[in-house]
Amino acid sequence: MSRNLDLTALRSFVTVAEVGGVTRAAGYLNLTQSAVSMQIKRLEDSLGLTLFLRAARKLALSPEGEQLLSYGRRMLALNDEVLSRFSASCCQGSIRLGVPHDVVYPAIPGILRRMAQAWPLVQVNLVSSFTVLMKEEFARGEFDVILTTEEAPDAAAEVVSARPLVWVGAPGGNAWQRRPLRLGFKDSCIFRPTAQGALDTAGIPWDMATGGESEQAVEATVAADLAISVRMAGSIPEGMEPITGDNQLPPLGEMKLALYRGNRRNDEAIGTLLSELRCGYGA
Repeated sequence: MSRNLDLTALRSFVTVAEVGGVTRAAGYLNLTQSAVSMQIKRLEDSLGLTLFLRAARKLALSPEGEQLLSYGRRMLALNDEVLSRFSASCCQGSIRLGVPHDVVYPAIPGILRRMAQAWPLVQVNLVSSFTVLMKEEFARGEFDVILTTEEAPDAAAEVVSARPLVWVGAPGGNAWQRRPLRLGFKDSCIFRPTAQGALDTAGIPWDMATGGESEQAVEATVAADLAISVRMAGSIPEGMEPITGDNQLPPLGEMKLALYRGNRRNDEAIGTLLSELRCGYGA
């Protein structure tokens, strides 16, 4: 007797594995946490397998779960492609999405992957730029959706969360203890004037260790423990870590993450994208 996998339960399993937790997966799937947990349990029972190592401090896949994840992604992608191609209301075209470079990771790769699965005939074109420049282009109709980092978003924006700004330096580094304090920022970085103003108010002398518009140069200088910089909590690149210690640097306040939506085609696909961004960047 042939058996069929429950694709709804399989989708819950894949989403939990990708986003790293049942609670976040419930937000993406628009389900309750208990419903997602029940679907995972039903899938495990039907296969006679344990898919997650629940005794671990951090949710982790079992060896069988890792194998199923690969199959699950392919099965769901094919399922979604079939439904999209044979749907009379199939959505096609492109969406231009703008996201500041410093918050692209870790959320955007997963969001783009799930959009491709849900809307295989819609191309999401990602542009990474500065908030000020993206807002100017958005006003000219050159973006469908932008995510911004700013202290005071416009009234038309949807604020999805507010994150503290943190000082970052090389792991185990001591550049933050030197005076004058060496700073690593691009010339147009939105966090730069905030950091400089906080240091001036605290009476801490500083100078710039970098210049120009190369993010790679900034990250390399900070990772070498030759300077420190500022990032939003939750969006800290590899080679940097938050600075902690008895001699804390001055507080920097917080920055808001906001969504702006244009009035263009692909309303259904854009709605999915907005939901993904809310879940990926929400508090």
